[in-house]
Amino acid sequence: MAGGEAAAPLLEWQAAVYHEGCPGCGVERRKALNPGIPYKQFFHIWIIILVSCLPISSLFPFLYFMIQDLHIAGTVEDVGFYAGFVGASYMLGRALTSTAWGVVADRIGRKPVIVFGIFSTILFNTLFGLSVHYWMAISTRFLVGLLNGLIGPISAYAVEVCRPEHHATALSHVTMAWAIGLIIGPTIGGYLAQPAEKYPKLFPVDSLFGRFPYFLPCLCISIFCFVVLISCIWLPETMHNHKTNGKGHRVSESLSPHFSNSDELVEHTITSATKTNILKNWPLMSSIILYCVVCFDDMAYTEVFSLWAESDKMHGGLSFSSEDVGQVLAISGASILVYQTFLYPRVVRVLGPINTSRAAVSLSMVLMFTYAPITHLSRPWSSIAVNIASVLKCNFVITIATSCLILQNKSVTQDQRATANGLATTLMSLFKAFAPAGAGVVFSWAQKRQHAFFFPGDQLIFFLLAIVELVGFIWTFKPFLAVPEPFSSD
Repeated sequence: MAGGEAAAPLLEWQAAVYHEGCPGCGVERRKALNPGIPYKQFFHIWIIILVSCLPISSLFPFLYFMIQDLHIAGTVEDVGFYAGFVGASYMLGRALTSTAWGVVADRIGRKPVIVFGIFSTILFNTLFGLSVHYWMAISTRFLVGLLNGLIGPISAYAVEVCRPEHHATALSHVTMAWAIGLIIGPTIGGYLAQPAEKYPKLFPVDSLFGRFPYFLPCLCISIFCFVVLISCIWLPETMHNHKTNGKGHRVSESLSPHFSNSDELVEHTITSATKTNILKNWPLMSSIILYCVVCFDDMAYTEVFSLWAESDKMHGGLSFSSEDVGQVLAISGASILVYQTFLYPRVVRVLGPINTSRAAVSLSMVLMFTYAPITHLSRPWSSIAVNIASVLKCNFVITIATSCLILQNKSVTQDQRATANGLATTLMSLFKAFAPAGAGVVFSWAQKRQHAFFFPGDQLIFFLLAIVELVGFIWTFKPFLAVPEPFSSD
């Protein structure tokens, strides 16, 4: 009885007002009429995120061989050094402009920024596959990142196309899309790179794909991006094109009586000062810092893993081929898809995003010490062990990253959401820019100390990765991590 009396005034206060011709109001009307999960919109988000993911994930299986073919250096130590800077160039470009793209998306809408980002990816990813010099490879990768403003707007978009009770599911699907990229990307890179060597009957040595051995995977990705670009014709805009006060925005985002109280509490937690300057919003900034630490560790791990797996056993590696590495990464991506669909929503519902992150980073630290001994195993045991370790590692990382996204998007209102996600992408990209370069330098150094007494060879690499994860674990506690009031009990 009391609950019904309380709900009625709340629903009356939250009566929505829609403006004709406003795309944001059209999305809000659809959410009000359809309380279920918008799978159609989520699928569109998936394929757009793939546009950002595939140029990155497809690179790792053949980067080691690409650097060798560009005649930069012949030794494994020098290859690791130069490969790190190719991986870093994309992240550096993205770091320089992601916040700006987020601000633009909050001003003119999500859709124009998304469309331009896809178009630039098509152009410069294709040129990367035609690289004949080391500096051309770095320049084209840098421009792909510089002009690709997708991550911030699409993360905000994922929250805005669904009702508040589905926000966690939406952000889980964002990371799930990266999992799909981890399946498709390494497969494309591993099996389509150097086609003249792998499929000589289909691709003669004197053909275009023989002269540019890494053009085929880049071309396939660019064709996919073009299809996604055409599909954006049907992508609805979520930003409002009329003037509304902050209360109006809250009304349209809180149509569910079950979740309206918690959403209203989040809104009141965000003071007028933090709405003016997101840098003063410590719940947002602290979750972004944790996100950056996790992404730094993940990028460094991915760079090291590919170099370590493809290096010779005499150098402490596994002597894997590019197809082997692609297969391992694809299996890891498939496991993330299953985990994010069936397990993560249940785990975070029970433990909350903070406790879930603590458990994941703790287990990941322990896992790091199991990698170096795998090199002493013979086939097929080494393949089985590295697949299990990679599956666990990727799922631990995606758990923490998704939890951070939930905290970030609950710390701001719609008019700052793309900017906040853009800022997170900028800082995360800076960390990811240093990660592959640093990992490449450390990998090169580790190869020269295979017989050292203290953490010889690759043991040192995985020990340093565990130290980074320890920093992330410490950050999940107060006073470092601040959270909106609804999550303060975690």
